Amino acid sequence: MSDSSDAPILAIETSCDETAAAVCCGSHILSNIVLSQIPLHKPFWGTVPEVAARAHLRWLLPVVERALKEANVSISDLAAVAATQKPGLIGALLVGLTAAKTLALCTKKPLVAVDHLLAHIYAAFMATNASPPCVALLVSGGHTCLYRVESVLDAVLLGKTIDDAAGEAFDKVARMLNLSYPGGPAIEKAAKGKRPAIRFPRSLLGENSLDFSFSGLKTAVLYYLKGQDGRGRSEPLDVDVGEIAASFQEAVVDVLVEKSLRALRATGIRRLIVVGGVAANSRLRQALASTAAERRFELFIPPHNLCTDNAAMVAGLAHHLLKAGRIAPLSIDAQPN
Repeated sequence: MSDSSDAPILAIETSCDETAAAVCCGSHILSNIVLSQIPLHKPFWGTVPEVAARAHLRWLLPVVERALKEANVSISDLAAVAATQKPGLIGALLVGLTAAKTLALCTKKPLVAVDHLLAHIYAAFMATNASPPCVALLVSGGHTCLYRVESVLDAVLLGKTIDDAAGEAFDKVARMLNLSYPGGPAIEKAAKGKRPAIRFPRSLLGENSLDFSFSGLKTAVLYYLKGQDGRGRSEPLDVDVGEIAASFQEAVVDVLVEKSLRALRATGIRRLIVVGGVAANSRLRQALASTAAERRFELFIPPHNLCTDNAAMVAGLAHHLLKAGRIAPLSIDAQPN
């Protein structure tokens, strides 16, 4: 989807712990600035909402200025100002949305409010040759969902996690294994070259379910490490951390692949896009690619920098919202859920 001739849109993304701004002309990325807050949250093994909001306040304007400078675009050149409006951490969302409202008001530019999850899905259309209709697997730290995507602006939820998201489970298991934060890259690194020798459970929630559950898997790892009472084993385990990491990772990947296949069968669609931070996981990509070749469906996954939270995907989707006349009022509220 190339719309490089369209006027640029400035987008702001502050739904969680990345302070991001981008300028795009349709799907053509002029700049895409992401300032990660990982060092701030690492001591707490997770995103602290108040810390995230205060960091956005401190860093957002410099990030916006850098995005405009790299794109060689001035405020007067913009077709609109966009921001993530939902879902996310309420304090974090408010920082970005308020900044976008202020810019829109002062410059008399249209305001476009963007759904963070639909923006993730759009990243696949932005960076690959994927097109609707398709099934979308969105898998990240806060969300694990399956959608039937009818158009760029129309996605129907098919299934979601009933407890932990996959990325959240990665973080929690990484902490159990004394690895680093965030847990996804740490577990992937520890698992590299290791055998998935332990058969952890795969929770599929019934024969036809498209929902996800990873809390049982997380608990199984805890019991394996600490014993069934969770208080510690009398003898040390004779399995290294890498094998545990590989075994956990394989269980998550198996569930994600199986649920994706179920969604393809249920919808009759033969095109799958995979988006979100966990889509950067190399083992998941490998398993999906081999399954796609075997089952003969099309697979599309964006590059790593468009899998994790970024503002380019927000700007890209905002272009289509603007063309559809879906301009937000300045009174619009952030919606955390």
